[in-house]
Amino acid sequence: MDLSLARLRMLRELHRRGTITAAAAALHYTASAVSQQLAQLERDAGTRLFERRGRRVQLTDLGIVLAEHAEEILAAVERATQALEEAGGSVTAKITAGVWASVASGLLPDALTTLAASHPGILVRTTELAPESTAAAVRDGTLDLSFVLDYSNYPTTWDRGLERAVIGVERIHAAVPAGAVPAAGVTLAELSEHPWIIAPARSHFGHAARLAFQSAGLRPRIDHELEEQATSMAMVAAGLGVTLVSDLGLALRPPGVDIVALGDALTRTVSLAYRTNSAGRAALLLVVDAIRTAAAKKGLAPDIRTAPTVRRTSDAAGAQETE
Repeated sequence: MDLSLARLRMLRELHRRGTITAAAAALHYTASAVSQQLAQLERDAGTRLFERRGRRVQLTDLGIVLAEHAEEILAAVERATQALEEAGGSVTAKITAGVWASVASGLLPDALTTLAASHPGILVRTTELAPESTAAAVRDGTLDLSFVLDYSNYPTTWDRGLERAVIGVERIHAAVPAGAVPAAGVTLAELSEHPWIIAPARSHFGHAARLAFQSAGLRPRIDHELEEQATSMAMVAAGLGVTLVSDLGLALRPPGVDIVALGDALTRTVSLAYRTNSAGRAALLLVVDAIRTAAAKKGLAPDIRTAPTVRRTSDAAGAQETE
């Protein structure tokens, strides 16, 4: 019997989630592809693993037995990988990481350059995902680690199978058309007359922003819903509204945008998530340390109380005032 690890992972997700559609979404495959691979797994096993119940696929008793063993097999493979990485004189490994635009542009160039110089045997490969999807991809084994977010007014529910290494705390600022707000700081209420450019409510950033509006008793006019901070700030530069931007997002700011301190306290904690059974993996921890060091060099405070207040204007010299 020759059982594919990839197919066993699909079986495990079907057992966990109950439907092929949910398993496919978790693993970032199409439902059709997962169905085909599970059918091949059944042929490889030489026994019936699934049965149809209307439009749903349900595991047979033998399917459940194999799914439970799949958990053990996949965990054993991860332990074996860790042991092989640690057996040599130097750390050699391939690490897959989930990222999104602001952390990829703000942290990874410095972190990966430093890591390559000190540990050339560690190869990091990244995949861009929505922040809401990265932790699930780690839990499911698609990625080794990923960036995750917790907003001060909207903490993320944490999976007990994942460990979290805090990288730093980002402040959330107002991004406004150049010259629109002459003051050093502004509140959400003071911006309420402006049209807003905000992430969709389904995203963590968009939901946290709407909670902040609600707490301030505001119902702002939202003209544009955009996922990326860089795109939102491009719209701000064109005079189409105001938006919110995080510390790391400031690196993506185009000309024509002022960054103003936001009086409404809103922050987000940037962390790295990895599976609990990978917590002793040397290569992974070296990647975490490299990213944490890059964050410190960027001034991303481990504690928001230590972070300065910064106002950045859009003049040609890129003037910056720190209080």
